[in-house]
Amino acid sequence: MSKSLHDPPGSSPKGPDDCRRLRRIIAEDPLWSLALVPSLSHLCLKSFVRDFEGLTVYEQLSNTQRVFIQERLPPSLPLSVTANVIEDGVYWKRCCKQQWHLCDVSHYGDSWKRMFFERRLEGVIELFIPGVTETKKILEMVPLCENYVKRLDISQLLTPIREPKKGKEEEDNFLGLENDDEYDGPLMNHFDFSILLEKLTCLEELHVVYRVKQCGLNYEGRMFEMNYQDCLSLAKALKSCKTLKLLRLHQSNIDDMKVQMLVKQLLGHPSLRELDFSHNVIRDSGAGAVGKLLTKSKLEVLNMCDNEITDPGATAIAHALSKNSTLVSLNLRLNRLRDEGGRAIAEALLNNNTLRHLHLGANEVTGPTAIALAKVIAQNNTLKSINLSCNNLGEDGGKALEEAMSHNTSVTECDIRLSEVDEQIVSSINQVVWTNQGLGKKGYSWSE
Repeated sequence: MSKSLHDPPGSSPKGPDDCRRLRRIIAEDPLWSLALVPSLSHLCLKSFVRDFEGLTVYEQLSNTQRVFIQERLPPSLPLSVTANVIEDGVYWKRCCKQQWHLCDVSHYGDSWKRMFFERRLEGVIELFIPGVTETKKILEMVPLCENYVKRLDISQLLTPIREPKKGKEEEDNFLGLENDDEYDGPLMNHFDFSILLEKLTCLEELHVVYRVKQCGLNYEGRMFEMNYQDCLSLAKALKSCKTLKLLRLHQSNIDDMKVQMLVKQLLGHPSLRELDFSHNVIRDSGAGAVGKLLTKSKLEVLNMCDNEITDPGATAIAHALSKNSTLVSLNLRLNRLRDEGGRAIAEALLNNNTLRHLHLGANEVTGPTAIALAKVIAQNNTLKSINLSCNNLGEDGGKALEEAMSHNTSVTECDIRLSEVDEQIVSSINQVVWTNQGLGKKGYSWSE
């Protein structure tokens, strides 16, 4: 390159970059673009992100501008700032992804905001230690999440921290002879739902298990049951929660007395449609209380699976069933109804035109119950599924069911596995079931 006339003597030639620095005006620059200059609106939106806590014009922004802000807001912002301002969308998705690895939004009505608040509140309740955690931690969340929480699935409830009394003899402690009841501190109560449920005005489902997960060597039997005070506070809370549609209290060692306390507060509940007391220790008195609830509620689904109900309890439920016009599904699996209870249920169904699903599996019922249910199958066109598996129905019971099914067009499920019924009879019943399923798919009316 030839040396410029304007270069000082002894200087080396300069490249294009050096020349550009010396020139004040660049007439042509192929690398320059107007897009490199941020717009004023863009700069304003970025300032909104930085100062969101004091922002008062968020609701006046367009959808595109809101998405721009949601994509950049830090998820660490206080809920008091974001809860009632930012609508469901990108921001809440980012908050969920940051806190939990598994985020299936389809379980929450495809709402990221609902997922965030439900799981956040569940976590606070499950880690709540009575006597240690302040209740205001729960109450402060209520105004922020009350419009978004529709379901609570509580998988554990912690108990108070109890210290042994001072002055115990070391030998007794070493030998394990200390008395479990000799402790200072409050009774073994769990979280008090009465301070919360009334305030959750959109709550529709409540699932609760009274247990402590991963307790290890600190195991105590009382960690895995609700006590009298727990039941009293929960019953009071359930009565105040007028929007509740589904209640599930399982694996919590609930007995007759506790069921009666709960049912007393649920009588006449305006919205309860599904009740699950499965895997508890409910006996006949508790079943009688549930039977009374069937006559004074609008329950559609009742699950009493795996309890200790015998024929008197089943008779009480059957009596209520004969008068009920709302129940669609009844699950009494893994009880001890025997034939007296099984026949009582069958006789009740002769006067019931709403029940569609009946489960009497593993109830020690035999042929007489199968024969009684065969009469129901022959007369009742509402019933769609019957489960009698794991019973000893015998040859007579199997033949009665086969004969009744041969004239039935409504039952699309009849489970009689492990019931001592001849395989040929089982095959014949299954063939009728498959035929009925095909009729259902074609849209034929059962009355035709």
